[in-house]
Amino acid sequence: MSEQPVRVLACGDVGGRLSALFNRVQSIQKKAGPFDLLLCVGEFFGATPEAEAEWQQYKTGAKKGRRGVFTGVSGLQIAYVSGREALQEPAPAHCFTSKDLSALVAPLTSGSKFRGVDVLLTCQWPRGVWQYGNAPEVNTKACGSGAVAELADHLKPRYHFAALEGAHYERLPYRNHVILQENAQHVSRFIALAAVNNPAKKKYLYAFNIVPMKTMDPSELVKQPQDVTENPYRRSTKERAERLKTSLGSTQEEEPVNQFFFDLSKKQGAGFRGRGRKRSSDGEGGRDGRPDGQNKQPRRPPQASGPCWFCLASPQVEKHLVISIGTHCYLALAKGSLTARHMLILPIGHYQSVVELGSEVLEEMERYKAALKSFYQSRGERCVLFERNYRSQHLQLQVVPVPLARCTTEDIKEAFMVQAQEQQMELMEIPEHTDLKQIAPPRTPYFYVELDSGEKLYYRIQKHFPLQFGREVLASEVLLNIPTRADWRECKQSREEEEDSCKQLRDDFQPYDFAWED
Repeated sequence: MSEQPVRVLACGDVGGRLSALFNRVQSIQKKAGPFDLLLCVGEFFGATPEAEAEWQQYKTGAKKGRRGVFTGVSGLQIAYVSGREALQEPAPAHCFTSKDLSALVAPLTSGSKFRGVDVLLTCQWPRGVWQYGNAPEVNTKACGSGAVAELADHLKPRYHFAALEGAHYERLPYRNHVILQENAQHVSRFIALAAVNNPAKKKYLYAFNIVPMKTMDPSELVKQPQDVTENPYRRSTKERAERLKTSLGSTQEEEPVNQFFFDLSKKQGAGFRGRGRKRSSDGEGGRDGRPDGQNKQPRRPPQASGPCWFCLASPQVEKHLVISIGTHCYLALAKGSLTARHMLILPIGHYQSVVELGSEVLEEMERYKAALKSFYQSRGERCVLFERNYRSQHLQLQVVPVPLARCTTEDIKEAFMVQAQEQQMELMEIPEHTDLKQIAPPRTPYFYVELDSGEKLYYRIQKHFPLQFGREVLASEVLLNIPTRADWRECKQSREEEEDSCKQLRDDFQPYDFAWED
């Protein structure tokens, strides 16, 4: 098969400025041509009398429909949808409906050999295309169409062009498969273009070469660039369920997570500003003046079915080990800590693993990660984070500092890889911009490491797994060189020693603790 590339120019909103566009294209053809195709997206005709008069000079051929597929002699396949998403029935002539999209998608995707289309042209942006990627300079709350997002997810275009927002935006490429679960597929690129001759001189023409998918070598087609991200239209099982619930007409408002307040200042003398005790009822009724018992009860975080040593509301939790309490997470000194500043980031509610966390909990966990990295850096240390979602009922994200002088990040990575191989385990490196939820479905046992460089290692636990593996690697001679502390049970302190250690650590960490600012 021939692998001759097709040379294409894509253009944003023309707005009736046909002469300006053709003059520009003619200039490009002379300098860098020839190009085989000119594709236009967005507002083409314009609304002024001048634009209409100019269009009359170029009007030839028949009008195309609202959607369709064009396949050139080269085999290049271009799918297109004209107009905006209809918000009412019957749909205006300049809008498309769900029936239009179904009529476009069904014939293309019904074949067993369907892999995607080469190019997709739409007027509107797909809603949420910026998820997991670089942010566009538009109002994302009002931008885009959910129907176009669904269309792009189904058609898997290698290039998707849109306009209408008056902005130029080239999103990082995103993958069309779930890594470690599906066979590799080609990546997609979304490019939004500005209007022709816009005063801000934003980019409105995009030139590219493309070899039609049907003539490409499969191994070349599925190559993944280094900056590839997760698919912005794919959601976790939990998110899809919530989305379905919303689409079915649920009007229940999301309620705030209940906050737990503990008095950590009684013995340690280092209380939390504004976080001393649970508010007590004074018998005067609720905040809005209604009698007690009639207020809408806030939703509590998930609770354990039995005793849990890490749920902050549990009687079993050792509260003297707590360093900081946020809204959704808290920080604690690790029991039998590997080093003096070995800490845990834990959710306040009962969650078993990172992949089960909601967006608000994840966001606060990231804030604690960033705060700890800054804290350790100020002491000449880098941090290693790991999670073992195996034979544990409550998420414990271990955060262990390693002196910069002892080893490099590459040394730490190599130590984990080598010791995993010695135990017949294959630690896999997670690609950049990849969400752990995309790799590990809920209830999947796994071990996960995050290095200070942002590199992440993952192992899906099959049958047996050494419970102290993370500590053993860090305690080994090549890293911290404290092999006798690999087992936490050999590192226990008395209650008094733990309280003293926590007080010191709490005081040291306080300048980096965002919970004091809230």
